[in-house]
Amino acid sequence: MKKQTFFTLLFAGALYMGSFQTATAQTAAPAAATASASTGKDLAASAALSPDHTTLLKALQAAGLAEQAKGAGPYTVFAPDNAAFDKIPAATLATLLKPANKKQLSKILTYHVVSGNIMAADLKDGQVVKTVQGESLTVGVSGGTVTLKDAKGGTATVTKPDIKTTNGVVHSIDTVLMPAK
Repeated sequence: MKKQTFFTLLFAGALYMGSFQTATAQTAAPAAATASASTGKDLAASAALSPDHTTLLKALQAAGLAEQAKGAGPYTVFAPDNAAFDKIPAATLATLLKPANKKQLSKILTYHVVSGNIMAADLKDGQVVKTVQGESLTVGVSGGTVTLKDAKGGTATVTKPDIKTTNGVVHSIDTVLMPAK
């Protein structure tokens, strides 16, 4: 449980920083470039800087995971952006953010975190990665695009890869991944 909470916090920080750094990097270089950006901050400090991950930050706070993103790591976070959360019905998201659903929200958020520093170029088509939540994600790689398939058959695309933090790496994604349980 402690590991799951830490990963959730790490994830939130990485997402926020990742969106901020990626936007900056994309204005200076083509989207196809594989050079990674670095925030120079931990996942928690990085999260607060990204305007594209405000919903993720709210979710991390609601799940009580914000402080864990300051931990040693390293962790790889697949961070859903605001548009990803917009795909979830508003009533469902509001319910998940309630204190009574903290445990369920934590499971969803930690499902987006993997131990270690995994850069996009290290991911292979068909690879299965175990999340800190305990379940797995299946990687897809085609034409330089990385996707993740969740336990329920949903697919997320990495939109901003390789955002380095002092305790991990963040990959911004366009869909919230859902665990089986």
